[in-house]
Amino acid sequence: MDGYPAAVKYLESLLNYERLIRYPYKRSVGLKRIKNLLQSIGNPHRELKVIHVAGSKGKGSTCAFIAYILRQAGFSVGLYTSPHLSDLRERIRVLGPVQSSPREQFEGMISRKEFVKLVEFLKPEIKKSGTLSFFEACTALAFLYFNKKNVDFAVLETGLGGRLDATNVANSLVSVITPISYEHTMYLGKTLARIAGEKAGIIKRGSVIVCSPQSKEAGRVIEARAGKMKAGLLRVGREIRYSAEGKSFSIKGVNNNYSSLSIRLLGDHQLVNASLAVGAVEALSRYGYKVGIDSVRRGLYNTVWPGRMEVLCRKPLIVIDGAQNAASAAVLKSAVRNIFRYRELILVFGVSQDKDIGGISAHLSRFAHKVVLTKADNPRAAAPEYLRGYFPQKEGNLFVTGGTREAMSKAAQIARKGDLILVTGSLFVVGEFRDAYRRY
Repeated sequence: MDGYPAAVKYLESLLNYERLIRYPYKRSVGLKRIKNLLQSIGNPHRELKVIHVAGSKGKGSTCAFIAYILRQAGFSVGLYTSPHLSDLRERIRVLGPVQSSPREQFEGMISRKEFVKLVEFLKPEIKKSGTLSFFEACTALAFLYFNKKNVDFAVLETGLGGRLDATNVANSLVSVITPISYEHTMYLGKTLARIAGEKAGIIKRGSVIVCSPQSKEAGRVIEARAGKMKAGLLRVGREIRYSAEGKSFSIKGVNNNYSSLSIRLLGDHQLVNASLAVGAVEALSRYGYKVGIDSVRRGLYNTVWPGRMEVLCRKPLIVIDGAQNAASAAVLKSAVRNIFRYRELILVFGVSQDKDIGGISAHLSRFAHKVVLTKADNPRAAAPEYLRGYFPQKEGNLFVTGGTREAMSKAAQIARKGDLILVTGSLFVVGEFRDAYRRY
């Protein structure tokens, strides 16, 4: 295989988007394909101590908080998240001992050499399967890499749903469920109860589940699943509580109280994610793993999660965030209003075809003064001309561009002193905009 670009191209060839749309989320297959692949390579996932995270929003931030806390406590941590912003290797990282050097944006990424080597190892087994997906192959690669690196813990973010997600082959010690909202309804179900049922499918018998505040409908499903699986249930807002104190906050956990905490991730919603992470780390005490208060404090503060309420520039003020469903768009709108002061808001927006475009745009259209529509260089991207129909009231202040670089130029052209440029929607758009800006 001819180097890293060829390895990435091979993996991407496994994802046939048109086939995915025609035959979504094939329940008849379930986890059979990924289990067969893993068995053929020695079941590397069975050696991992897993913290598994599912939900509709905040999964990645919660995973990052957990990983950085555990790393601060002296553990080696495998971190598997998706999607990526710029480089596929962002999905597979190992956070080792704390370094005194400046923080990197995506520290611990698998090296290109190791990535290529593992893809070459997997390729014959993938070929035998015939129908393996991109995400299944990436998940197997992550398991192999974490096993090879002998990590103390693996923190896994689900891709879609939970029950039938490729990551769900792992036998997790702790499961975490972030806020659940309407998303991927054609795959997961059209009610919050059905969606929650898919997410709660990650709860393993006899494990511990840490759950964010949920709607009554979703909460009942999660509690029922926890009871059925005889899993201990820790809920933010009940067993775990947090309170804001000016620029800092406190968390009252099950084992300890944590005062004067600070995080660098912006938005009040991150306090819920940080509380989930603390609950997950405390839950490990059931298995004999103790994490000190200082490790929690330092780990939370040192957590880096690019592309989520990230400030790229102050003059002009540019903020990027991947809000890919209606609930996330509502949270983003509230956070921007509470955190930033600006004259007019210029929205740069692009999203994938399979997202709730109507729900997202309903929150963002009246929020923005001007709108720049765009698309990522991705087959899933909705055409900007199509998106135009979701912003009818912005005619005269609506601009259609063919890609993220053009969108960046247009936003800079129309921005005036005191304006805020907000780039959101698909993480693919956010990632491309971020790369273009950093190279500018």
